[in-house]
Amino acid sequence: MKKSIKKGFTLIELLVVVLILGIITAVALPAYMSSIKDARTKTAVTNARIIATAAQQIAVRTGAYPADFTDATFLADLGGAIPTNPCTGTALAADWGYVPTATSATITPVATNCNAITAITVKINP
Repeated sequence: MKKSIKKGFTLIELLVVVLILGIITAVALPAYMSSIKDARTKTAVTNARIIATAAQQIAVRTGAYPADFTDATFLADLGGAIPTNPCTGTALAADWGYVPTATSATITPVATNCNAITAITVKINP
């Protein structure tokens, strides 16, 4: 008589593997999403500092902050384009709150898909 050798997994073994994968996913996914949000927030703050530095350079050269992002000198100091706001995914002037005054300029990234972001303020004579 021949013994039949069955190869494969039982239904219980497959269910245990699926259950373990589900638990790992349930634990790892929120941590991954949180790290993505933190990375976007930090990149937005860094890009806001780049814009603030460009505004400050213009203010030191000319004695006044540019009125908005359409200033050709402003765009030249930014490398020719407005930095992308990772919180919105686009590089538009509307993605950045830019408020110039006589002695300072404040840049605030729009934080649609990010954590709360504080404004970056620069002054001619800090």
